Amino acid sequence: MSTAIGKRPTQVLTLAAALLVGAVVSLSIGVYAGLHEPANRPLVTLGFSGMLQFKAWLTTAATALLIVQLSTALWMWGRLPGVRTAAPAWAGSLHRWSGTAAFVLTVPVAFHCIWALGFATGDLRVTAHSLGGCLFYGAYAAKMLALRARGLPGWALPVLGGGVLATLLLLWLTSALWFFTRSGVPLL
Repeated sequence: MSTAIGKRPTQVLTLAAALLVGAVVSLSIGVYAGLHEPANRPLVTLGFSGMLQFKAWLTTAATALLIVQLSTALWMWGRLPGVRTAAPAWAGSLHRWSGTAAFVLTVPVAFHCIWALGFATGDLRVTAHSLGGCLFYGAYAAKMLALRARGLPGWALPVLGGGVLATLLLLWLTSALWFFTRSGVPLL
C-alpha cells in the first residue's frame, strides 16, 4: 500500500512536467506568431495551385492519418468497436508511422501559417484556428514526452492522444473544411 502512495507524487510530477512543456510550446508558438510580421504571401506551395490548396490538402492528409492513429490505438487496446480479434503485430508499427507522417505533414503547413499569416484574430473561425494550431503542437509535445515516461496513470496517454486528435480536427474544421466548402470541392 505504501508503494502505491509513494508512486503517486512521481506520477503527478511527471505528468505535470509533460503538460508544462506542452504549455510552453503552445505559448511560444503563439507569442512568436503574434509578434512576427506576417509576409502575407505564400512561402511554398509544394506544387499545389495556391497556398490555401496546399494547406487544405496537407491538413486533410494529416487528419486522415490521425484517424488511422485512433483506429490502431483502439484496436491495440481492445477497444475498437465491432472488432473482437486482437490487433496484429504490425498495428503498432502502423500506429507509430501514421503518427509520424501526420506530424511531418503538419510542419510545412504550420511554418507557412506562422510565416505568411501570423497569429490572426479576424473572426471566430480564424481565432479558433490560430489557437488550435498553437495547442496542437503543445499537445503533441506533451504526448511525446509522456510516451517515454514510466508509471503514468493509464488514462494519461489516451487523454493526451485525444488532445492531439481533437486539436488537429479543430484545425481541419476551421481551415480545410472551410476551404473545401467554399471552393466547391465535393467531400464525398
